[in-house]
Amino acid sequence: MKILDNFKNNWFLVGMVIAILLATISADIGRSGGIIHLDKLTGIGVAIVFFLHGLGLSPSAIKSGISNWRMHIYIQLATFVIYPLLWVIFGDLLLTYMPAALAFGFCYLLVLPSTVSSSVAMTSVAKGNVPAAIFNASLSTMLGVLITPLLIQLFMGLEDAKLDLMTSIISITKLLLLPMIFGQILRPLLRSFIEKHKAIVNKVDKYVILLIVYNAFCNSVANGIWHSFSIKMLVSSIIICVLLLLIMVNLVRWGSQQCQFGLADEVTTVFCGTKKTLVAGIPMANAIFANDPHLGMILLPVMLYHPIQIFYCAVLANRYAKRIDKIAEDLQLQQNQLEITKQQAQF
Repeated sequence: MKILDNFKNNWFLVGMVIAILLATISADIGRSGGIIHLDKLTGIGVAIVFFLHGLGLSPSAIKSGISNWRMHIYIQLATFVIYPLLWVIFGDLLLTYMPAALAFGFCYLLVLPSTVSSSVAMTSVAKGNVPAAIFNASLSTMLGVLITPLLIQLFMGLEDAKLDLMTSIISITKLLLLPMIFGQILRPLLRSFIEKHKAIVNKVDKYVILLIVYNAFCNSVANGIWHSFSIKMLVSSIIICVLLLLIMVNLVRWGSQQCQFGLADEVTTVFCGTKKTLVAGIPMANAIFANDPHLGMILLPVMLYHPIQIFYCAVLANRYAKRIDKIAEDLQLQQNQLEITKQQAQF
């Protein structure tokens, strides 16, 4: 029974492991454009998550999340300054010990913007500042359309590194803003329904993350990451990706604590300031490195980092959620104790 209770309490983490195992044996089913078109299903799922966010967020909460300009600046600096500085520091070392195309792949990874859907979903799971996460994830992608090609030009000397800004803005609007606005419009009508079924609603984003994880690992398997490169190269790349993520998560978390952000804002900075996008990263790479025969190797770090960051951040989100729940429970106990003390004093 104890084992079953542990599975029940950690069903999300168990689901992550199952999703990865299933991806290794059923990549054609779960890959983008596969049998069940999971990429489209996850897109619908993400839209549903943002719609539910729109229903659940009060206008005052949205205003509060957007107005925290110190946090917004901090997150964008982490994404577009601290990450690229790692290339300035370690770029020559990578170029010395690995093929140039793979080293430049890490350069490309470091200058990419943050993810959109998973950053917001992870923040929601971890009970962080969701309005601020939505704002920063969207802002990061729009800034990345301009900044990423410019940094690639600076570090790699490529010309014609340009992308369609309007296409990116339209895509983000359809993915994030429209469902959320629609949810806000319907909030007065559906607010009581959402509050009544809050336990179910709070699990929707976790279900969507499991689908995203399965889709991401299926794409990695289907694209032959595990067969197209030598074991040594693959293991080295995985180790670098893991170290990079651990360094940035702890650095961003430490910085947010030094800035004296609250725990909910710390959650947002960690998940929005350390992630790198695969969804926007591949189209950007196709535009920037259109004629490069080593495109597959350039994309390897991005394709490895993406599932690693999703898995690790999902574990981290679960820990944050439990920590915040514990704090809320302690506060409630203190309030109850104060009420009892007041009642006893009256008698």
